[in-house]
Amino acid sequence: MRILIVNKFYYPRGGDCTAVFSTEQLLKDKGHEVAIFSMQKPENVPSLWEKYFPKEVSFSVNTGFFSAVGRIFYSPETVRKFKRLLADFQPDVVHLHNIHSYLSPVVAQIAHQKGIRVVWTLHDYKLICPSYTCLRNGKICEACFKKKFNVIRHKCMKNSHIASILAYMEARWWNRNKLSRLTKTFVSPSRFLKSKMTEAGFSPEQIEVLPNFMPNKLAWSTEKEDYYCYTGRLSEEKGLDVLLEAASQLPYKLKIIGDGPLGAQYRKTFSHPQIEFCGFLPKDELYPIVQKARFLVVPSIWYENNPFSIIEALCMGTPVLGAKTGGIPELLEAGKNGDLFTPGDNAQLRDKIEALFTSGENAFDYKNIASEAYNKFAPDTFYNKLINIYSHF
Repeated sequence: MRILIVNKFYYPRGGDCTAVFSTEQLLKDKGHEVAIFSMQKPENVPSLWEKYFPKEVSFSVNTGFFSAVGRIFYSPETVRKFKRLLADFQPDVVHLHNIHSYLSPVVAQIAHQKGIRVVWTLHDYKLICPSYTCLRNGKICEACFKKKFNVIRHKCMKNSHIASILAYMEARWWNRNKLSRLTKTFVSPSRFLKSKMTEAGFSPEQIEVLPNFMPNKLAWSTEKEDYYCYTGRLSEEKGLDVLLEAASQLPYKLKIIGDGPLGAQYRKTFSHPQIEFCGFLPKDELYPIVQKARFLVVPSIWYENNPFSIIEALCMGTPVLGAKTGGIPELLEAGKNGDLFTPGDNAQLRDKIEALFTSGENAFDYKNIASEAYNKFAPDTFYNKLINIYSHF
């Protein structure tokens, strides 16, 4: 089978890119031909297909803002290059990931017009929330599920009228009816995201649930050290302020791995002897820390989808204390592979951290956590269902 994978970024950046790279390699390993369509970026991983990538655009007012705005709705360069790639590669399936703004759903429209099956993996809530996260002022918001104008009313996009107006126009132009018509199957990594898509008017029959997978079997360890950790982006939706506040009131070591827009602020506000900010680390440095941690904490306040950070930790035999939001509860079972707490509840999070530490190192069967997680998120399990999605007409 010939599969064309489309994502607006093609470098290690977030969960969508992790999914793209791992899916690309898995399909190649299984004997399929795979091509990539993305946007030109200096950080991109080299690709045989980069000559087809449209040039980079930026929504900064000082660097080609109007060209970027045009990219949202219709870009002659994107259309021309995508059509050329379709003609040269002749895919059986076009598999979309994150495409809004920098590429736009015009690629789905072109593929559909040419009779090519379009499959779309959802990594966030963009199709039902113009600002992606279902968050407003740090709180869950679903107002745009029914009335997209709310994104303007509340300045949800970057707290900017201009950005919010653009997000509204994008949502109206690439609306639910149009996207449903252009897409054969939407792939949701969590049952939760599927439920929200359905609440917002998408047909449940058009959405298949397929969790992310772990490409390689990871080493696990029963030798846990006296610290717990967080891995990921340092940004508002991740709920880190709640975790850091709780950590500053406890005598246990917390290692924060990652960086983001609030990194400098967190380092200044939560300078504490029990909190270590490790910055961004490559996988070969990150994994040993997670393997030996007593547990990982995922304190998100937004509707997490199917976090790779949790899947990786479980596959390494490390329990996870996760916020009871989005798709996180689908991955965790209290007392077996971790625990759950109410998102944003500082006191409850603090109590749960203390309970996990005082329960001792033998509170969990680390080997069983790793074994069950890898079986659940094995490449072959993912591959077999994905091929069924590709092939089912």
